[in-house]
Amino acid sequence: MGEQKDRMLRGELYRDNDPELVADRRRAQALVDRFNGTGAEETGERDTILRELLGKLGEGSWIMPRFQCDYGYLIEIGANSFLNYDAILLDCAPIKIGSDCSIGPRCQLLTALHPMEDHELRRQRWESAAPITIGNNVWFGGGVIVCAGVTIGDDTVVGAGSVVTRDLPSKVFAAGNPARVIREL
Repeated sequence: MGEQKDRMLRGELYRDNDPELVADRRRAQALVDRFNGTGAEETGERDTILRELLGKLGEGSWIMPRFQCDYGYLIEIGANSFLNYDAILLDCAPIKIGSDCSIGPRCQLLTALHPMEDHELRRQRWESAAPITIGNNVWFGGGVIVCAGVTIGDDTVVGAGSVVTRDLPSKVFAAGNPARVIREL
């Protein structure tokens, strides 16, 4: 493993134009293109492609096209979970989705971070990433955005259009921008 990929996986600043990372993204893009090009009746082919692309796909889980990701191998999905149309998972750090989750259409899970204070590092395209962890039996309404470094507890529901910028505990309903706990479930 090269230095930049190692730095990315450790959550340190890294350069995404590293040839190894570019090759990994191209491999993922080729698989994503194949997946997104399948017909509605090609569920077996979709499953085969996802199992080659993702780090883990639990039994009974499925994703609807269009699907986008950076690397694929950093994504783990538990059993019986569903990602609806147009999911975007920027997996520069691990993304773990538990079992029995329902992810609404056009949701985004975004692990990538860019320097805020150091403008020159940002101009030079340095970045970092922080993992996203989603518990079991979580439901996201359409258009939910989950930011880097967030953990969401089991049995939590996040309302449509919410932007989750910090951790959410188990068994709550949260909504808004930024998302806040509305009530316990």
